Amino acid sequence: MSKNSKTNSAEVKMIFEKKNYILMIVGVAFILLGLVLLGGGGSQNPEVFNPEIFNSQRIVIAPTLMLIGFVIEIYAIMWKSKK
Repeated sequence: MSKNSKTNSAEVKMIFEKKNYILMIVGVAFILLGLVLLGGGGSQNPEVFNPEIFNSQRIVIAPTLMLIGFVIEIYAIMWKSKK
């Protein structure tokens, strides 16, 4: 190995900055929270109708949280420092 290859291998440039990764984690947390709120609450007997599937948690809150999470993810990928 030459001296230049050792110097170049020590310099690893990350694709994203720390802020990007933090925003990505926040976006994933929103998506997972939406999925948790979307699931569950099923009937014990599959032949009995459970009207709880139409509550506002499943129809409004969970999809909204998931949509916010996806928007945060897109912003986290597109955000670039002014440096």
